[in-house]
Amino acid sequence: MAILNSIFDTPYHTAPFSKIKNEDYMPAFKIAIEKARAEIDAITSSKDAPTFENTIEVLDFSGEELDRLSSIFFNLNSAETNDQIQKIAQEVSPMLSDFGNDVTLNEDLFKRVKAVYDQKSSLDLTTEQYTLLDKKYKGFSRNGANLSEDKKTRLREIDKLSSKLKLKFGENILAETNTFEMLLTNENDLAGLPEGAKEAAQQLAESKEKKGWLITLDYPSYIPFMTYADNRELRKKLAIAAGSKGFKGDELDNQEHVLQIAKLRHERANLLGYQTHAHFVLEERMAKTPETVENFLNELLEKAKPAAEKEYKDLEQFAKDLDGIDRLEKWDGSYYSEKLKQKLFSLDDEQLKPYFKLENVIDGVFTIAERLFDLKFEEIDTIDKYHEDVLTYKVTDTKGNLVSIFYADFFPRAGKRNGAWMTVYKPQYIKNGVNDRPHVSNVCNFTKPTKSKPSLLTFNEVTTLFHEFGHGLHGMLANTTYPSLSGTSVFWDFVELPSQVLENWCYEKEALELFATHYETGEVIPMELIEKIKASATFHEGMQTLRQISFGLLDMSWHGQDPSSITNVKAHESKVFANTKLYPDVAVNCMSTAFSHIFQGGYSSGYYSYKWAEVLDADAFEYFLEEGVFNKDVAKKFKDHVLSQGGIEDPMVLYKRFRGKEPKPDALLKRAGLISK
Repeated sequence: MAILNSIFDTPYHTAPFSKIKNEDYMPAFKIAIEKARAEIDAITSSKDAPTFENTIEVLDFSGEELDRLSSIFFNLNSAETNDQIQKIAQEVSPMLSDFGNDVTLNEDLFKRVKAVYDQKSSLDLTTEQYTLLDKKYKGFSRNGANLSEDKKTRLREIDKLSSKLKLKFGENILAETNTFEMLLTNENDLAGLPEGAKEAAQQLAESKEKKGWLITLDYPSYIPFMTYADNRELRKKLAIAAGSKGFKGDELDNQEHVLQIAKLRHERANLLGYQTHAHFVLEERMAKTPETVENFLNELLEKAKPAAEKEYKDLEQFAKDLDGIDRLEKWDGSYYSEKLKQKLFSLDDEQLKPYFKLENVIDGVFTIAERLFDLKFEEIDTIDKYHEDVLTYKVTDTKGNLVSIFYADFFPRAGKRNGAWMTVYKPQYIKNGVNDRPHVSNVCNFTKPTKSKPSLLTFNEVTTLFHEFGHGLHGMLANTTYPSLSGTSVFWDFVELPSQVLENWCYEKEALELFATHYETGEVIPMELIEKIKASATFHEGMQTLRQISFGLLDMSWHGQDPSSITNVKAHESKVFANTKLYPDVAVNCMSTAFSHIFQGGYSSGYYSYKWAEVLDADAFEYFLEEGVFNKDVAKKFKDHVLSQGGIEDPMVLYKRFRGKEPKPDALLKRAGLISK
């Protein structure tokens, strides 16, 4: 237990994963909360007049031990969980919610913060200090500091209940994902599937002591089957299993959780004086208002819908001509899209995968980061890891100074949720003159090596790795004084810029030639394939854009209005999707009940951010294209004005400092092929 309540006596003060037992967490949380509480009490009991230094600055550095412990615990709850950890999470979350409210609803603390805030115009503050002061004041005012006692009590109840509901929502999805298995014993049922995918399915069955081929809802199993398997009925079975998560009316059903979470968020926003949860959230975003978001999404919808409808009609006709399919269903989409792509571009993932061995792609993204930002990545085995699959790296600059510790966790397993994400085990900050460097992690779910082949990535997985690594760079290159403004602590609709802009290098010849080499022959990817990758980059972009817009509109429908009249999750969702729907509806499927981004993660009222950031990233990369994709001057500007700056200034100010002007959607629309170049 003591190991969790001290500065870790480990290389680079990294988390001592192997020494931590599950039973250590609860006592450690209790101690860390009490320590953090004592730090708050020290601020409020001070007899000195409140100043920026003795109140705002001390407050930002308070609770460091609790934050570190929470990062370790909740990151493991996502990447390496088990029943015991999930049970602890259900107990700890309300405790943390209570403590958080004890801080934000502490009247004496708020008085001191407000006293400093009220004299801000006469204080000689740096830009970063002014931003921190504004953030701390809003942290109180936006979380109930000005409420009456009865409303503060209700706010606490809402936060405690919401934290438990979000956890339960996520647990149900993980359980559904882990529970479903499709065991195939007839090899004919795998017709169309690439050899690598068949071998992986056989290996998975063997690992569970079963004979045959095992298909699951984990992405490396699910995606190849939906893309290549000729058996339409089995694709249907798999698609319905994936689409009905949390929507079966059983003990893992999430419908009531969705309704409750949405209603509690709305009630909370109303308590704080906001019209809706979206109004509350967007006040602290680049977009500012729900109207701006809806106008943005609808403007994109207007541009994308005609293209999407034409693409869908062409796909429908293609499926009919090829296989006599009279009605294209959702489980046909990936399959016939891949077939049509092969016909149009003579390109498929199986041609590309031999050039994207995981280890080579990792080396490639490191080399690109080195050429752009002068970083060096060295794999080390002197730090602890939470699973044998995790890779650990020391990141340094050209002078050998430590920049970051980097963890990479690439393969699926039972205790790990689906998807891909970047996270931080320790943030960057400057304290007592020391620039304390961050510990950053990328977590993905790629195809594991088989007995005969290494891990070979699809091109989509390559872009995913680059995407998450872009987030990683945002964390690694952080260079701010205060932890709450460091790294990815930026407005949510700005946070996707570093991740999405890095994806662009996956399409550039100069970059691909650095790492896309055949895993058997060492041959560099042929120019012909690079040209096909670029030519096919906008394939079905209209349909993809429409899909993203539909998710953004669904998010806003739950959070941009009063949800109290919504009683049927599916009926509500169907109404929202009416204007973006292409495929026939599947009655037993529901998006909302598994929409983890908005009901478990931090994307509520923020899913539009992906498209918003695409406008930024297309505009930013256009600058690189103008000057050269490895241009050091442009890269330095991006590093100095975006990647290192965290949330110290309004993101549009930072962006304009890098680019020299505000972004326009034209670069995105051109790149997507939705308007002529």
